[in-house]
Amino acid sequence: MSTTFAAAFPHGPAVFAMLHLAGEDRADRQERARREIDLLWQGGVDAIIVENYFGEVDDVVETLEYLRAQRPEVVFGVNVLRDDARAFELAREFGATFVQLDSVAGHLPPDDDAAFADELAAQRARADVLVLGGVRFKYQPYLSGRPLEEDLALAVERCDAIVVTGEGTGLETPRAKVAEFRRAVGTGFPLVIGAGVTPETVAEQLADVEAVIVGSALKDSRTDTGDVTGDRVSEFMTAIRAVRTAA
Repeated sequence: MSTTFAAAFPHGPAVFAMLHLAGEDRADRQERARREIDLLWQGGVDAIIVENYFGEVDDVVETLEYLRAQRPEVVFGVNVLRDDARAFELAREFGATFVQLDSVAGHLPPDDDAAFADELAAQRARADVLVLGGVRFKYQPYLSGRPLEEDLALAVERCDAIVVTGEGTGLETPRAKVAEFRRAVGTGFPLVIGAGVTPETVAEQLADVEAVIVGSALKDSRTDTGDVTGDRVSEFMTAIRAVRTAA
């Protein structure tokens, strides 16, 4: 990548808002996506992550086409669940700033890890994008058999920022886990909390990380199945600005 995470997102903690692509059909998913893009970007988030959480890969593509053609000012990343190669392909095609990968170390048996690492290195060499990589990420298996410190050391080599979560979507990321990750990677490597931060916990949870990925907290029900609202976005970003001012 020609730039660093800190250069791309200098005003920490940065806020990456999830676009889950919910909807009854493709037309509804696109209508909702465009409405949510407006609410999120106007609300002040630093980037939007386009992900096939509810939708299909075709919905991701259509959303990226819209962003490139109609909203070139929006900074965005891509996460194609269960298909990292496709995420890199779309990032290159549409000019994403980053890709998010749910796991970059620890999720594979040792015999499979070398091939994964080689493919990831090749993808990074072909794409001028940052990589946000999960370790011990929600819903991902732990199969490496390595201590956490070893998997995190590999992750530092394989991505530009490490994402840490708790056990599930919308569930708080344990503070002890964040502290353990920080001790292992040191203060010089970007760390991102990937789930469970709310306006009430922003100040405490984000005190020692460079960014947060947020989805459920920006929705009316504060669950992944809810609808993004301007009030929820404003509430979250107000808390973020308070943290930035105090830093």
